[in-house]
Amino acid sequence: MQRNLFMSFSLRRHVGLSLLGGVFGGFLSLFLLVVAPADAAPENAKRLQIFFVDVEGGQATLFVTPEGKSLLIDTGWPGNDGRDADRIVSAAKMAGIAMIDYVLITHFHDDHVGGAPQLAARIPVGTFIDHGENRETSSAGVQNVWQAYQKLLATGKYKHISAKPGEVLPLQGVEARVVSSDGALIDKPLPGAGGVNSTCATSEAPSADRTENARSLGTLFTFGKLRILDLGDLTSDKERELMCPQNKLGKIDIFVVSHHGSTTSNSPVLLNGIAPRVAIMDNSATKGGAPSSWQTIKKAPGLEDLWQLHLIQERSLLVRLHTAFSNDSGPVHNVAEPFIANLSGTDAGNYLKLTAWPDGNFEIFNARTQTTKHYAPAH
Repeated sequence: MQRNLFMSFSLRRHVGLSLLGGVFGGFLSLFLLVVAPADAAPENAKRLQIFFVDVEGGQATLFVTPEGKSLLIDTGWPGNDGRDADRIVSAAKMAGIAMIDYVLITHFHDDHVGGAPQLAARIPVGTFIDHGENRETSSAGVQNVWQAYQKLLATGKYKHISAKPGEVLPLQGVEARVVSSDGALIDKPLPGAGGVNSTCATSEAPSADRTENARSLGTLFTFGKLRILDLGDLTSDKERELMCPQNKLGKIDIFVVSHHGSTTSNSPVLLNGIAPRVAIMDNSATKGGAPSSWQTIKKAPGLEDLWQLHLIQERSLLVRLHTAFSNDSGPVHNVAEPFIANLSGTDAGNYLKLTAWPDGNFEIFNARTQTTKHYAPAH
């Protein structure tokens, strides 16, 4: 059934065919037939690879440029016998890299920075990038992972950058421009942006968030004709500042869903403003994908597809009382199974992989289904 649901996709399928000989009775060799969409970019063209690693409701997104340079956004959770670090290293091997040039820490919560020490023990890292100091000092848990991260930096083995809004990170092959950091934002619209966001007039300004989430280091990646946005766990109050009264970001092709799809992010003001073609959500079975955020993303103008790392399951009352779901009642929502990397059951750790070309072609591969959907350049 899953394969049938993909019938409308532009798929590359490899079909082996053996033929028995004619008059000589010989065996003709096996050959490979490659079926590809006519508008797909050639395989040998320069391409950007992005691995959305399953770290069970944290974040770990690995960018590998055509030049073989790499940037990892966040490192997943601490503990779990190094599960998240192992999955990141596995993605690095699939990408053909032996080290990670840059590790960008969006903010200092355990599901984003917690896995840094384990990762650094498994693969060489060149430079760590973050927003500066931890601002959520009242939380013992945040302080613990912050101190572990500081201990790692104190070894002197790594370069360190505290990035500011407007700066372009030194990642060869892709423009990576910081749009938010430590609560500050870019102060004027980026080229091509600056339009009026009509949603601003019909929505109320949310309360200011006091956690590390609002300090998230957000980055806009530009690769040829494609624009890819990752804001970490940036909250709705900061989203509004980016969108109102002017849209400072403009339209986006690929949106990494903020805060795993939680209620405190992914506001209509943001989604209507950036109007992404594709959104990818790094949720887990029981974290992220809140009904209101899910619906807002699905209703975004121009959205073609939403992809999920996990099938979202019903939450118990106890779970909802201790998470961002406490103010978000309603039935669970999920996309069709071909767009989900991990279904219920065994923790398989399946990933999603996005491959992009400078001309605007891109495609998404689902490791669970072993199928790929192709997206032609926007017109």
